[in-house]
Amino acid sequence: MHKKKIITYTTFNKRKEKWKKKLYKDKNIQKLSQKLFIEADKLHFHYLQTWKGETMIQTPDDILAFQEIIHKTRPEVIIEIGIAWGGSMLFYETLSRNSTIKKIIGVDLFIPNDLKKRINLKSNKSKKIFLIEGSSLDNKIISRIKKITKNYKNFFIHLDSNHTSEHVLKELMIYSKFLKSNNYIVVGDTVLADIPNQKHRPRKWSKKNNPMFALREFLKINKSFQIDKTINFRQLFSNQPSGYIRKK
Repeated sequence: MHKKKIITYTTFNKRKEKWKKKLYKDKNIQKLSQKLFIEADKLHFHYLQTWKGETMIQTPDDILAFQEIIHKTRPEVIIEIGIAWGGSMLFYETLSRNSTIKKIIGVDLFIPNDLKKRINLKSNKSKKIFLIEGSSLDNKIISRIKKITKNYKNFFIHLDSNHTSEHVLKELMIYSKFLKSNNYIVVGDTVLADIPNQKHRPRKWSKKNNPMFALREFLKINKSFQIDKTINFRQLFSNQPSGYIRKK
């Protein structure tokens, strides 16, 4: 009986890289993915994922991508602009128990008291979490974030609040300044540039007024940043196509 040949770990990873690129470049798969995204969004697919029982308004593909970036870049500080129902904050707190994460900062215009209590309870009263209520563009809030993070160098930042081009561009100009080389900032919901205006969930943003437009404008004037499309290679469902950017 012939023994079955077992490939090495190195060979397997090389094959994975090829598979990812083929998946990303397959136009038929991309069309199917976009069509499914549009139809699933009508049924509020993005609101169905949870962490410790709290909603994460992210696709499973993006949640895994966040974890991979954090593992690779070893940030000391996570900043999430727009925490919504708080699941992501608890996700980052869980990761922090076996990583370099020291501070997790969430900013939102409104954070319900009951959500604050649940996050506090489910994170075992973690002293790493800071919930800041107010505008991400407010100088007082920016100053507070600088004070909290003054002793740290490596960051991971996710912009996921107001998705108008004007607002996102302002956030990019402010929060990109926190980043060091190889740090990532994720521009949330760049997918809005690729899907029809959402009649079931009316918002100010649209195909002509969205985070992707802001990102393109930002990259024109900030040559020290680049899109890392390799993050999207393995994704079928992402809120952030071409929205993962890295400081060179």
